[in-house]
Amino acid sequence: MMFETQQAYLLHSRPFKEHQLIIDLLTQRDGKVSAVISSGHSLKANKRGILQPFSLFSLQLSGRHQLKKASQLESCHQHRVLVGNSLYSGLYINELLVRLLPECVPCELLFEQYGQAIESLNKSDTIEPILRTFEMQLLDELGFSLNFTTVEESSHQYWQFIAEQGFVEANQGSQLPIYQRSDLLNIAQANYQAQSVLTTHKVLMRQMINHLLGHKPLKSRELFMARDKKQ
Repeated sequence: MMFETQQAYLLHSRPFKEHQLIIDLLTQRDGKVSAVISSGHSLKANKRGILQPFSLFSLQLSGRHQLKKASQLESCHQHRVLVGNSLYSGLYINELLVRLLPECVPCELLFEQYGQAIESLNKSDTIEPILRTFEMQLLDELGFSLNFTTVEESSHQYWQFIAEQGFVEANQGSQLPIYQRSDLLNIAQANYQAQSVLTTHKVLMRQMINHLLGHKPLKSRELFMARDKKQ
């Protein structure tokens, strides 16, 4: 049986059986996939070097069950080494994909958007707009796109977001965050020149993503908080 080669990024890896790893991948054709790969002497040193986060490689996946077998790894010669805030941000993006994407559902556009986000993190020190843009793209892929029409068509100045309803006029008795109309309109236009827009967008994305994650916090956020305490 012939198995097609496709490109992939490594999102996460963990030990499995002796000399084996389970790797979580974002693949070009099959979306998020979990696969088993040998990690001992049968995986040559140059192949082990391919399995690095944020670097593009090709492989073949086989198996009829959700847990696939990975083989035929080859580098695509796009090695991205993220450091500092870019590294923390890349780990955050990877964890979001592992936690939120369903298994084996194609998402070719998101695959391309992920590559663009990692490339931007590799080249730019301006992190926040990159993260907010990718969070929006991920929510679009998951079917939770933001609809700003109600805000755009109203002159009401203060709004709240309810997951099941979208944007509603702010209720002072509610515990939900309150957003200013001007900031929401700038978010809709991807205009991040004002710091208040970036702050509003971060709070809004956290509210939406926390709703999808449930009560289990992200480990990458804990890394951010630990870093901030040291500074």
